[in-house]
Amino acid sequence: MRRKSGLILLALAVFFAALSPLLRWYAFPRLAKVPANQYTTMVLEAKDATLLDYDSLHAVKVPKVTIVQTLKGNVEASEKIERTAGRDVVVWDGLSYVQGPDGKMVSKIPERYIFDAHTQEPVHATGEMVDGAPVKREGIEFKWPFLVEKRDYEYFDAQARLTAPIHYKGTQTFRGLSVYYFEQTIPWTKVPFPKYMPVKGITAETVAATGTTRWYTTVRKFWVEPVTGAPVRAEEIHQEELRGGRLLSGREKVTAFSGHVKMREDYIDSTVALVKSQRVLVLLLTSYLPWGFLTLGVLLLALALLLEARGRGPADPAPAETSAPEPVNA
Repeated sequence: MRRKSGLILLALAVFFAALSPLLRWYAFPRLAKVPANQYTTMVLEAKDATLLDYDSLHAVKVPKVTIVQTLKGNVEASEKIERTAGRDVVVWDGLSYVQGPDGKMVSKIPERYIFDAHTQEPVHATGEMVDGAPVKREGIEFKWPFLVEKRDYEYFDAQARLTAPIHYKGTQTFRGLSVYYFEQTIPWTKVPFPKYMPVKGITAETVAATGTTRWYTTVRKFWVEPVTGAPVRAEEIHQEELRGGRLLSGREKVTAFSGHVKMREDYIDSTVALVKSQRVLVLLLTSYLPWGFLTLGVLLLALALLLEARGRGPADPAPAETSAPEPVNA
């Protein structure tokens, strides 16, 4: 009976020991993915900012500029692309809406971001765009991959329509989470005017026809939770200028926007709470269950060996020698 129990324990030990790497290296890359129907909203603010007054075309100080950024999963579009891409794809329809202190629109820039649901690498397909213009992204945008590494990544800048390195700057603690801090600097770059202008009747084409150009620079900062790859804090030191042309009446340049953009506190709190709950699910597949199954396999193996040793028992003693019978004398 002990021998049979030992064999069963040995089989279970092999099963759990084999399941441990399979769960981490086979199941996790296939099960962990961004849902196609995800919908998120983030609000950022730049207090004491500088903003262009389009009536006078002079820069003025304003108490606050608000940026509302939404990302909405387009399930229908993702399923259509998946049929030809042969992999799980997520399509995010994004909108960056900027409004001044009076609530009026300053600009709004739509995006369509298409990426692999598991790796977050961009997927190039029809419809990929920024502000209606087709783009071919390289690098990540909005979200890092699961299990972020301590290294530089390529990050796509939607304003400049280019990809540049975003540098790992160290590990910090933020709201009880260990996070990786990344920073990217985009130098002064000529960028297109938004298609949606704040003044009725004025378009990007009419402004560009005056010879005036739009320039932009930013220092982009992210604090990323490394297990989920989700940014829990974001900031930008953002500057825009209009340069030259007839629109500025002989002036060399004028500030269109300048401010230190930060996530609003209530959105930081909600993002941190969501990430804390989601990281447990990722850790189950990458750490808790694989190490738990491996430990269980080792314990079962030890128990099987113990039962086998006890089943054999001590060696039987050698039989005693018997002497031949003495002859009987009459």
